[in-house]
Amino acid sequence: MTEVTTENFDQEVVKSPQPVLVDFWGPQCGPCLALMPQVETLSEKFEGRVKIAKVEAPKSRRLCLNLKVMGLPTFLLFKEGKEVNRLTGNVTMRLIEEALKKMLGPGD
Repeated sequence: MTEVTTENFDQEVVKSPQPVLVDFWGPQCGPCLALMPQVETLSEKFEGRVKIAKVEAPKSRRLCLNLKVMGLPTFLLFKEGKEVNRLTGNVTMRLIEEALKKMLGPGD
């Protein structure tokens, strides 16, 4: 899993040749911490097909503002440098997996 900040967001996400799932989390966010081990499992499951990136929101406030991330947890899905989906609030692993499969398309 890749740690992303305001400084390396363009390089790691926008310019990534692979689709990217960006997990915006915070150390005071109970649901974020509960999802974290499952998100790490996803990075193994989708290895080679999707890059999984994490942003510690309190340390990257400018990035959160630029992307209009207003609550945690928030998951943004990027493909070819563009945001293609957003999951926020009551997010489950099932929702994340379904969004990833939809983004990848059939046969992936």
